[in-house]
Amino acid sequence: MSKKMTKSQNNIMLTGTLAGVAEYFGIDPTIVRVIFVFATIMLNGGPILLYILFMLLMPKEAGQQRDRQREQRSKRATKAQRKRAEDDWNDF
Repeated sequence: MSKKMTKSQNNIMLTGTLAGVAEYFGIDPTIVRVIFVFATIMLNGGPILLYILFMLLMPKEAGQQRDRQREQRSKRATKAQRKRAEDDWNDF
């Protein structure tokens, strides 16, 4: 089974992209972040474009997608409960 590079679900600072790179290579995410900041300073911001590209193209872990779907269902349920409560109060 081949290893896929995905955004981290466990170690997120902004989007989990750099932590996902670190998990793929088996190193500490802090090291990747420090290297990224150092490279950004030394290369006049060039790595920021690479980061944006990775952020847009790197898929999320399957578990992270399920969590997001569960959160969306929860928000819909909360909105429905709020709507029912408003309807109940409108009867007064």
